[in-house]
Amino acid sequence: MARAIWTGSINFGLVSIPVGLFSATEDHTIHFHQFQRGTADRVRNQRINERTGKEVEYSDIVKGKEVGGGDYVIVEPDELAEIAPGRSRTLDIVTFVDLDEIDPIFFQKTYWLAPADEQYGRPYALLRDAMARTNRAGIATFVMRGKEYLTAVRADEGVLALETLFFADEIRDPADLDDLPGRSQAKGKELEMATSLIESMSGPWRPEDFRDTYTERVEKLIEDKRRGREIVTESEPPEPTAMSDLIAALEASVAEARGGRKDERTGRRKKAATTARKKAGKAAPDGDLSELSKADLTAMARDLDVRGRSSMNRAELERVVAKAAGTTPAKGRKAS
Repeated sequence: MARAIWTGSINFGLVSIPVGLFSATEDHTIHFHQFQRGTADRVRNQRINERTGKEVEYSDIVKGKEVGGGDYVIVEPDELAEIAPGRSRTLDIVTFVDLDEIDPIFFQKTYWLAPADEQYGRPYALLRDAMARTNRAGIATFVMRGKEYLTAVRADEGVLALETLFFADEIRDPADLDDLPGRSQAKGKELEMATSLIESMSGPWRPEDFRDTYTERVEKLIEDKRRGREIVTESEPPEPTAMSDLIAALEASVAEARGGRKDERTGRRKKAATTARKKAGKAAPDGDLSELSKADLTAMARDLDVRGRSSMNRAELERVVAKAAGTTPAKGRKAS
């Protein structure tokens, strides 16, 4: 069972809910050890005293902040903990804001919050459901591992999620960058074609459609080297589009995107039909849909992209699903 990386209480108003904090994401990056080239000798990082050249134990290390002129103020770990003992154990919600008002640039990392014990499930659910109903996020600060975090606590699929946020002074103003793009405004046919391309390439957000292909290539590289196979390199990135070719490139992109979307929709329909047939087969091995509920048939119609399904009665749903999925409609069943 996963262990909480922080424990404390969410406080809002006079309500206090003991909770544990858990990582909501995990890193699947391949981690390498370091070796000296041409040898089997591991290279390790050590904490070395730069004056004596000797290794220093972690327990003997303190922090120092340079204050100018080569002088440092030394701070002990216990001193850092003592200046915020209470805040390191509480998440104090100071205000609730509309979740849609938070600019995505502020979001840093996501964690799950869980009640520390079964007895705290009721107030936990109360806060979660109230925020889900109002689309609000609770803004709070807390201290973890010697650092203060600004956070947004929100409802997410039956649980409370905690988003660590950047503070306002940690967000860079793009106006301070030296290499800002020009102030020219897009217009005319170029803008129309770019808009058309975006529309042609638009679709629903399906995160499961994406995967880390670079990590897969690293794993293949390791396996190929282990087996002594030839290593295949990737092609170079495309050349930048010349301004004189911009319209032609946009037109070709729109045509390609529209053709790809058509093929993708056809593929999704075929996949949905296969899925629907499998569902129907599990519910009715003989292919008869008559024993399926209206809710089941509606879900299958949605998978098959049947239009007008929301206004159909059960008998109509059964007929259209049977036709799309290639199953057997029941005969003589009354509409409901």
